Amino acid sequence: VTCHTSSARKMGCGRARGVRRNTRDLFQRRFGQNGMPAMSTYLAQYRLGDYVDIVANGAIHKGMPYRYYHGKTGRVWNVTKSAVGVMVNKRVGGRIMAKRLHVRIEHVQASRCVEEFKNRVAANEKAKVEAKRTGKKVAILKRLPKDPKPGYIVKANKQKVNVMCAVPYELLA
Repeated sequence: VTCHTSSARKMGCGRARGVRRNTRDLFQRRFGQNGMPAMSTYLAQYRLGDYVDIVANGAIHKGMPYRYYHGKTGRVWNVTKSAVGVMVNKRVGGRIMAKRLHVRIEHVQASRCVEEFKNRVAANEKAKVEAKRTGKKVAILKRLPKDPKPGYIVKANKQKVNVMCAVPYELLA
C-alpha cells in the first residue's frame, strides 16, 4: 500500500503528529519509581510567585504538560484545587513569550533556583546587622570572580629536562 492515498492515516504511514510524539523516554518514570506518586506531592503547598519546575509524571495522564515544557522552570500565577498555573518563558522565533499554562500538581515540583540567592541575601543582612552593632565597616557583600591561581616554580632535580622542539623543514631535492 502506498502512502499517497487518502487511507494513509488509517494505515499508519507517514510521520507521527500526536501530542505525545517522541516522548517514549521523556515521560518515562525513573528506575524503581514506578506506580502512583507519593502523598507528599499532593500535600505540597504552592503560593503565588513561587518558582516551580515542570516535570511530567508519566503515571498521571491528566493535566500533563506538552513535551516542550518538560524540565522548564516557571512562576506560579494561579492556584486551583488540583492544579497550578505556571508562567514559563518560551522562545518563539526571535522573541521570548510568557506562556501561561495550567499543570496538575503531580507534574510540578518546587524549584531550587532561588535557594542560593535567598541564602546570600540572608547572610548579607546578617553581616549588615553585625557591622552596625560593632560599628565597623561592612565587608564587600557582592560576589567576586575567582582570583587567578598563584604562580609557582617547578624544580626538576632528579630527572634531566628533555627539551623538545620542532625540526625545521628542509626541502629535499
